[in-house]
Amino acid sequence: MQMDERKRKILRAIVLDYIATAEPIGSRTIARKFDLGVSPATIRNEMADLEDLGFIEQPYTSAGRIPSDAGYRYFVDCLMDPQVLSEEEKETIERESTKRIHEIQEVISHTSRLLSELTNLTSLVLGPQKGKSTFGKMHFLPYQPGQVIMVIVKENGAIENHIIDVGENITVEDLQHVAGVFNQKMRGYSLGQVKRSLLHEIYGELSRQRQLIDNTMDMLREILSDNEEEERIYLGGTLNMLNQPEFRDLGKVKTLFKVFEENEPLKKLLHPHHEGLNVTIGGENTLKEFRDCSVISATYKVNGLTIGAVGVLGPTRMDYAKVIAIVDFMTRSLAEVLARGKPRGY
Repeated sequence: MQMDERKRKILRAIVLDYIATAEPIGSRTIARKFDLGVSPATIRNEMADLEDLGFIEQPYTSAGRIPSDAGYRYFVDCLMDPQVLSEEEKETIERESTKRIHEIQEVISHTSRLLSELTNLTSLVLGPQKGKSTFGKMHFLPYQPGQVIMVIVKENGAIENHIIDVGENITVEDLQHVAGVFNQKMRGYSLGQVKRSLLHEIYGELSRQRQLIDNTMDMLREILSDNEEEERIYLGGTLNMLNQPEFRDLGKVKTLFKVFEENEPLKKLLHPHHEGLNVTIGGENTLKEFRDCSVISATYKVNGLTIGAVGVLGPTRMDYAKVIAIVDFMTRSLAEVLARGKPRGY
């Protein structure tokens, strides 16, 4: 919808002031604070038009006006000035993001905590989907007689460690040989892509280590299965919601915190509508529990493959420009860390 420049300036002023104060604003306050070059009476007339258009609303009688969901959407799409993080903020994200690169679960959990600290809101990070996992590299580490730790590095950057039985007579050379064959034959394959002929090749080259191969294949079936139940949401800063004026109502808080305990609704909330940056405002959320919230999220990739999403949940009255800048930079930083991260021992 097209609006003239005066209405655009007034709507922008209302959104920015409400984000900063959480208080409805009237025409006299707008005239005093924003120096738009027009009288309060003119602003009042323009606000009436904006209310008719559905961009602002009156929370209660005799109050000023606040943005509606449509007003926030127009602001984000048409009026918002992009914000660039300071070098200090970028350095903080990069420094903190690279502290833990040995386990993907650690990386994602740490990212969630850092994101909530930077925004003072609630963060959500969607980890890699098991169904999108493909074999990257295998490595065996001695554990105790008859057992080894099998380390599997997936193509999406995920790392899994499992103890498997190998028998008393397996040598280090045998383990290196087995790992070498799997690394050569299976790199880039999911379990569903492994054909019977490829399995025959593996068993043929490793016939002397039959028990080890059987145990390894059993574990790979579990690790590389197409079951997506392992897709998980990592939450950070849930108590930050209590600091928001919109959630002083204990009923609202209880409803939100109940949903925070359930993985499936949060996955629906964060699942991207499309790759890249997504901004979902108020009533655009499919879950009724989040109709008073906005979600800013972005997908992240490793080796060109989209494997998850990073997001921030807060009231519709949030600093969209700032949060978008943080989520965008954090997403790129996370992708870089996962792309270059290796487990200890490599």
